Amino acid sequence: MGPNLQAALDPRSIAVIGASENPNKIGGRPLLYLSRFGFRGEVIPINPTRSEVQGLRAVPRLTDLAAAPDLAVIAVPGQAAVEALEACGDIGVKVAVMMSSGFGETGSEAGQAQERAMAARARSKGLRLVGPNTQGLANFGTGAIASFSSMFLEVPPLDGPVGIVSQSGAMSVVPYGLLRGRGIGVRHAHATGNDADVTAGELAAAVAEDPALKLLLLYFESIPDPHHLAEAAAIARARGLPVIALKAGRTAAGQAAAASHTGALANEDRVVDAFFEQHGIWRAQDTTDLVNAAELYLKGWHPGGRRLVAISNSGATCVMAADAATASGMSMAPLSAQTQTRLREILPGFAATANPVDITAALLTDSGLFGRILPVIARDPSADAFFIGIPVAGQAYDIEAFARDTADFAAETGKPVVVAAPQAVVGDPFRRRGLPVFEGEAAALRALHQFVAHHELIGRAEARPSQPAPAPAAGGGGPTRLLNEAESLAVLEAAGVPVVPHRLCRTADEAVAALLALGGRVAVKGASSEVSHKSELGLVHLGLGSAEEVRTAFETCRAALAGHGSGFDGVVVARMTGGRREILLGAHRDPFFGPVVVVGDGGRYVEAMPDLRLLLPPFEAAAVREAVSRLRIAPVLAGTRGEPPVELAGICRAAVALGRLMSEPGSPVESVDVNPFLVGGEAGDGLALDAVVMCRA
Repeated sequence: MGPNLQAALDPRSIAVIGASENPNKIGGRPLLYLSRFGFRGEVIPINPTRSEVQGLRAVPRLTDLAAAPDLAVIAVPGQAAVEALEACGDIGVKVAVMMSSGFGETGSEAGQAQERAMAARARSKGLRLVGPNTQGLANFGTGAIASFSSMFLEVPPLDGPVGIVSQSGAMSVVPYGLLRGRGIGVRHAHATGNDADVTAGELAAAVAEDPALKLLLLYFESIPDPHHLAEAAAIARARGLPVIALKAGRTAAGQAAAASHTGALANEDRVVDAFFEQHGIWRAQDTTDLVNAAELYLKGWHPGGRRLVAISNSGATCVMAADAATASGMSMAPLSAQTQTRLREILPGFAATANPVDITAALLTDSGLFGRILPVIARDPSADAFFIGIPVAGQAYDIEAFARDTADFAAETGKPVVVAAPQAVVGDPFRRRGLPVFEGEAAALRALHQFVAHHELIGRAEARPSQPAPAPAAGGGGPTRLLNEAESLAVLEAAGVPVVPHRLCRTADEAVAALLALGGRVAVKGASSEVSHKSELGLVHLGLGSAEEVRTAFETCRAALAGHGSGFDGVVVARMTGGRREILLGAHRDPFFGPVVVVGDGGRYVEAMPDLRLLLPPFEAAAVREAVSRLRIAPVLAGTRGEPPVELAGICRAAVALGRLMSEPGSPVESVDVNPFLVGGEAGDGLALDAVVMCRA
């Protein structure tokens, strides 16, 4: 846990600077909550005009205290907030929660500079700053509610197994309200605001250490410190604590809104996906998605696969469940012949005993059917998870027995069970017995798929070689220089990436000599450290087989670069090589996440129809194979229409080599584009036919 962060989560004493008698004011709400929700430590209102605030003895100034409180809430505006923060540092406060606004989130240079200065000054005094522009922190396990959110008045708290950490104040309490509405207790609901010092990632690492938690929910608009989030994920994996994150700002419009809201830089979205995947964090798409599967995580189930058995008293629900399962990546498990024989002995002749199992309307006249078939299905080894759908029931149905039998069934199998019941009268008995209930089959199976797929994601993260949390990424910045094609290919070859046989030729005679030495037809390409896209300038000439053609191409390239005003470094003469598939390989240095490697479908339309996956070093060949398996072109690479599969070993080796190249300490390489990496045919396991490398100057 970071320095002093224990005092943010479990302080022994709290001072409220700007304490108000009015509990509906920002300076009054924390006092109300600390009293109402059972904080057992000392609470000290700071107010220069009152001797008592909300029944507590007040102190005029923070510096009048004989001993520094662990935590101070700053609820005064503008310069007064800056001065209050200074006083906190002077007397030895460990954590300050600055609710005051008007700093970095305004987007002004002055506001951002003042925020940076405040954070630096606080750190120099050993003071941790949460905020500014924060709604506050809330730990319902200890009653330490240093927050002004009105949500805790509208929705009474209940300590529970879920923690929430958010940069946004609203998103620290909206999931709280949704969970509490479903009867789920929440222990932590923290907002970090502008993240000037204590970030959401760092606070998440501290919260992840709480042994009472079974689920951690996070909300980000930017991730400027992925090393802290990686640490939080590692702590969570070691504890078996699933982490779900909602990262907003997926689109250009969303990123612009994020910048104006928090003053934070937006991260490139696909890199965020890769980072979450690497660390076993499930990425939610929206607020509903963030909490939708919560009940499944809290049951302690450990799914063993994706094979599903669906059971309903409605044929339509059976069909829709099968559709929803297939759409979400679940497979309908075939029940054994023995299981189906036993089911036929129990169910009427017109019931469906395959999977899905349709009990039919016979359930109305014999409520015991449900309880008799579930133990039979429980003993079938082919199922990993179960769906129970009861779209309509009411009088004459023994719903309590259905719920009891399903709960016993879930306990016996130890496998995930979801229930779809649109009617509250049907769903409530299942809920009372602790079963996850949804209004429809699609929502139920989306949640089940998330739960299963998330555990698969965690398993892949755990299987990777153990790595320490990465250090803060060193942003590239500064001037860069482009290498010409020959220099770029040399960098790749030195890194272990196979490259096409080629020569850099500075005269037409050297180019002709290269044609003869390489044998067969060649490509001639103009080389310049000032041009990255050669085709547009007429610098690429393919399939040349005679000395005259090569000489003409040499002179054409020299003239084209001169006409463009660019330097001429010669031409690259490369052997024409055929292959089966063009693959995209590349790498760049993200200013927040560090080195990123790209693998995907290549060719001329890659910008228009991108099909790619991102990997964050260090990684091994198995991770590349897994990434390639999730490309849209994966079925083509696996072999189709009588074609043999494309060998992936060379792609894996090249991607791993790029990862090492980008990760080497002091490496000047900022970006690499291999266009294309040709595999199959004459190219064998793979050859880089062209490359563009950018280095720090």
